[in-house]
Amino acid sequence: MMQSQNNIHIRDIIISGGGPAGMMAALALTDQGHRVTLIGPATDHDDRRTTALMMPAIDFLRSIQTWDSIEPTATALKSMRIIDGTSRLIRSPTVTFHASEIDEHAFGYNIPNAALNKKLSDQVSSIAHIERIYDTVETYTPHSDMVEMQLSGGDIYKSRLLIAADGRNSAARDAADIKTKRWSYPQTAVVFCFSHERSHHFTSTEFHTEDGPFTQVPLQGNRSSLVWVANPALAQELLTMDKDKLARIVCEKMQYMLGSISIDTEPQGWPLSGLVPHQFAAKRTILIGEAAHVFPPIGAQGLNLGTRDVETLIRAVGNDRFDPGSPKVIRAYDRSRRPDILARTGSVDALNRSLLSSMLPAQIARNIGLEALRRVPPLRAFFVREGLRPGSGFAKCLPSFSRKAP
Repeated sequence: MMQSQNNIHIRDIIISGGGPAGMMAALALTDQGHRVTLIGPATDHDDRRTTALMMPAIDFLRSIQTWDSIEPTATALKSMRIIDGTSRLIRSPTVTFHASEIDEHAFGYNIPNAALNKKLSDQVSSIAHIERIYDTVETYTPHSDMVEMQLSGGDIYKSRLLIAADGRNSAARDAADIKTKRWSYPQTAVVFCFSHERSHHFTSTEFHTEDGPFTQVPLQGNRSSLVWVANPALAQELLTMDKDKLARIVCEKMQYMLGSISIDTEPQGWPLSGLVPHQFAAKRTILIGEAAHVFPPIGAQGLNLGTRDVETLIRAVGNDRFDPGSPKVIRAYDRSRRPDILARTGSVDALNRSLLSSMLPAQIARNIGLEALRRVPPLRAFFVREGLRPGSGFAKCLPSFSRKAP
């Protein structure tokens, strides 16, 4: 249904937000035969951060024919290591997870955001069934049969389904009257990339400190990205520190495992917070990406959760081939996403708070959990599979039965 009259445009599906989640949704929907309008500013091709996408997300990128163009910029994550970097009385053991333990070549890949954004943007531009509008939505007005949007340029768009991919401060979510629970942490994530003397051997190392995780993730060659979660005062000091001094401190924090290092990019700071909506869809509006979930950068969950939002969106829209924003579609999406998002948000929040806690019971509980993972390979494999895709650990444990038709 593609009509226009003066400056009023009628569409079936509109995506608000031109970030990775919005672009992936546009590509996945057109792959299913839908026509899509994607509204939002041009994608940031200068983002200096990186994103670790796990194999289920990589498989999703393959399904929308994007992975082949991204792969040359990506670096495999073959091992993941957790080290207790605190000076507390109760210290947890070092635990290393290998992808080979679950018969995988890698857990996933680390991708520079600039490359990821550019490749997705290039592919969106190449698809005839995606109408790309570089503008912002000023107002959203939900109605029973459609959502009306007024753009800053003056045009009005009406859509039977609005996909809100407009970030953590989503105006589309607010217009749909979806309430949220928000919280903040006494932490700031300092991110940058660095070169190092020794090979990382495709291993990502997460040091648990009193302030939060300090995580090195491999990049191509002898380079890595770093996410250093620190208290705000230390974070501010790190952001203004001389790069040579910062490099020396990073070497010490990493116990010199990668040899001498040099800082490649300007450090950036991101205050940490959390958000979870009370609903994930309402009034012909479906939330994906950071409009649907926000939490600290622990366990590589953010955009990985976003790809599962898109996969669920595709299945939900398939519930009604006549009306992509019908109550049946809205209910199906909300019901399907709720367990995964709430579980992931809760587990990341609990782990982050356990790192901050000085209470002995919390330290003992974390120690016992990591020791069990270190000593029991089947438990470690179960934990990894569940981390990659919810339910896959249980599915591997349960015996499979084949039934023949009578």
